[in-house]
Amino acid sequence: MEILSNYLTENINQKRIVITGGTTGIGKAIADVLVSLGGRVLIFGRDEHDFYQAMDDIKTKSTKGEIFGATADITKKEDVQRIWQQVDSVLGGIDILINNAALPAGGLIEGEYDDWKYILETNILGYIAFAKEAVNRMKEKKSGHIVNIGSMSAEVKEKTGVIYVATKTAIRGFSTALRKEINPLGIKVSHVEPGAVMSDIRPSSKEEQKEKIEKMEMLEAEDIAMSVLFCLAQPKRCDIVSMQVRPHLQII
Repeated sequence: MEILSNYLTENINQKRIVITGGTTGIGKAIADVLVSLGGRVLIFGRDEHDFYQAMDDIKTKSTKGEIFGATADITKKEDVQRIWQQVDSVLGGIDILINNAALPAGGLIEGEYDDWKYILETNILGYIAFAKEAVNRMKEKKSGHIVNIGSMSAEVKEKTGVIYVATKTAIRGFSTALRKEINPLGIKVSHVEPGAVMSDIRPSSKEEQKEKIEKMEMLEAEDIAMSVLFCLAQPKRCDIVSMQVRPHLQII
């Protein structure tokens, strides 16, 4: 094997990368890593404050790669079109898509139709819409990589998160079937399912989450970023098809 640093960088340096939900949590951590390795990364999220904070932070940390982006809502068709116009004009296309934008959701009994609709449009339709646009561009070069961030909820199927479980189970099936469709076009598909990860969307406080990390019952977002990097770093002949990443003491 070649020098490890070269091995990890080869498929990232100067690659054109789009990260949905890239302004916080796992998406932001992935952006940090890929920009630091020379990637030309475009991120977006709904919240303007989170977006500008993420952009400033990434620019401060690394000068090797480039970071671009905008505020956008993945459920709005016009926002999706605007992001892809920016991808084409600023990046000149796409090599890697990280489908990550997702929202938490609870059980069935307390929920309402309009809430479910927005969650489904974000967590499922958003992935499908961005994969479609990515494939349209990648197939011309007969190369590319789509990484879908799922969740161990698809495995655990906890009763407190019925709607979220439904969406992440859908992403598991989508990833499996999508790979069969687009691998012959030269495009890779990887599906990464994190266990419990420290996040702003969790109901518990930051202090409680930090305690769980200390107890090895929860992961840092950076742990998932490194797992995604491993998927992306593989040579063309090798696909990491599915990866589950759990805290050491999260017994599932």
